[in-house]
Amino acid sequence: MDYSHELDVVAVRGGQVESCHRVHAAIVADDDTLIGGARNPQEVTFWRSCAKPFQVIPFVQAGGLDELGWGSDELAVACGSHGGEPEHVAIVERMLRDVGREEGDLACGAHEPLSPRGAKLARECGKTLTRLHNNCSGKHAAMLARAEITGWPTHSYDRLEHPVQQAILAYMTRWTDLAQPEMLLAVDGCGVVVFGGPIERMARAYARLGKAARAGEEIPARIVSSMIEHPFLVGGTDRFDTVLMEETGGAVLSKTGAEGVHSLAVPELGVGITIKVEDGAQRALFPPLLRILQNLKVLPTTLQPRLAEYLNKPLKNSRGESVGQVMLAADFA
Repeated sequence: MDYSHELDVVAVRGGQVESCHRVHAAIVADDDTLIGGARNPQEVTFWRSCAKPFQVIPFVQAGGLDELGWGSDELAVACGSHGGEPEHVAIVERMLRDVGREEGDLACGAHEPLSPRGAKLARECGKTLTRLHNNCSGKHAAMLARAEITGWPTHSYDRLEHPVQQAILAYMTRWTDLAQPEMLLAVDGCGVVVFGGPIERMARAYARLGKAARAGEEIPARIVSSMIEHPFLVGGTDRFDTVLMEETGGAVLSKTGAEGVHSLAVPELGVGITIKVEDGAQRALFPPLLRILQNLKVLPTTLQPRLAEYLNKPLKNSRGESVGQVMLAADFA
């Protein structure tokens, strides 16, 4: 399944290519075999939010979820990059309350909700944006909870030297088969440790996660089922992760990350997929992902309307007029 340059994305205006985005991809089977790719499947990049389903594993493994009486809602928000909508914020508030903490204890900063609905509601209500609106607040609440219930210091839980991050790093090496010295480490947009490595290893980890869930391994199964059963909590209104998981009926686990990185697991096929848009453009993520899923027969040739718009995304001007589209270069040619 060699796509060569077929997954590159272009922005077309007036019948002319205006911009081009180079796309790297890795498709890995759950026996760790690289079965497909585009450009460089060994392209090195940071996981960004694609790491979230793995970052929560030590917390669940340690029994934190059960000790706090948390269920699939809290787990889905911890694994997601939520849209800052009221439903998301309420769950994170509850998570903090359960461990005797408040919004100011989160190490992430505040930003406008990623969901257009979330941003609109916040403006209309005159709400002051807080750390709860940060798309990573669920992940941070779970990390803070891990420190609290384990008796570790809760301050600096975001720092590499903290036991919370050290435990996560150990699990990341297991799922990727990268030794700790091989794992790139930096600071993520939300302030915690971010991991880096070849996108093939990211796809491998997602293939393994799907395989473990399919085999009934408790923790992977809980993580995967929470995400596919609560796609709204992973993303939000009209967000790609949510739409894709809803439209595929849970056949695909989808997790986006910043700077043009995205990972999928297709448990029934035993496949993990990661793509990296070289210039980091988020708008170029969706056409290649959808084409790969079409070729794997996970999606039909004729897509449902909600997904079809992502395959050929209209470019609109300030008057709301469609003046072009973002699409696969192969489809334009």
